[in-house]
Amino acid sequence: MTTPTVSVIIPTLNAEGEIGPLIQKLISQTLAPSEILVVDSSSDDRTAEEVDKAASSDGGACVRLLKIERSDFNHGGTRRMAADRTCGEFILLLTQDAVPLDEAFIEHLVSPFSDERIAISTGRQVPKSDAVRYEQLVREFNYPRESYVRSSADLERCGIKTYFTSDVCCAYRRSAYEELGGFPESCNTSEDMHLAIRAIARGWSIAYAADAAVLHSHNLTPPQQFRRNLEVGYFLETQKDLLGGISETGEGMRLVRSVASQLLSEGRAGQLISFFIDCSARLLGNRRGRLIAKKEMERA
Repeated sequence: MTTPTVSVIIPTLNAEGEIGPLIQKLISQTLAPSEILVVDSSSDDRTAEEVDKAASSDGGACVRLLKIERSDFNHGGTRRMAADRTCGEFILLLTQDAVPLDEAFIEHLVSPFSDERIAISTGRQVPKSDAVRYEQLVREFNYPRESYVRSSADLERCGIKTYFTSDVCCAYRRSAYEELGGFPESCNTSEDMHLAIRAIARGWSIAYAADAAVLHSHNLTPPQQFRRNLEVGYFLETQKDLLGGISETGEGMRLVRSVASQLLSEGRAGQLISFFIDCSARLLGNRRGRLIAKKEMERA
């Protein structure tokens, strides 16, 4: 069996302290990438110099830097452009702050592709040591320790969770990616879900590889959570037809009940209050995003 070729794509912005160590971790993998493409949005720091330094001693992987204007960055379009500039059998998307937990990360992430039905394989996000308790529990809810595969047969049981993927650490079978038309050109969030929805509709399956783990979490403030979920709400409203009427509400309530129950059992009253504030920011942002989308569609 031939060794699979993997192209890694990492969008960056002011990643001076992160990108060098991340590239070194990737190069030292048991399944090393055949190429690493860093797409930098005109960073103000030494991100470009750190990438150049890694490229000069890349240990076999072809490390390249592509600079774009910050104003030109778009979650879907930029990743699409980057994917078109790579050639590996599998396209691996990472964010600059997602740190592989071990040297078998890539091997574990592409392992599900031995099943020819798998189009997408997404990894597990383990919260960082500085994550607040409710953020740890949210990650544990969304990223369990058990792997699974989902297809259209799971839509009734799993709902929107059937499409669960994240470009924080996610791999795509290039042949499936191209068959599906790639990432949307203009999409400022959830480009991963957009592709996952189309994959499921075309008969492909999506794998969650729990052994392919990265350290990744954020302690977002309520305003940050509001803005993030405004984008998500906008996406969900504009893609209602693509989603076929599937709602995220049920899954969201299961998450809230799970996290709140655990915080209560641990006696963390302060964290419970913070969690409900966080949830309120998510809900308000989602509703605001949906309202903006509805008004835009009415005017169109």
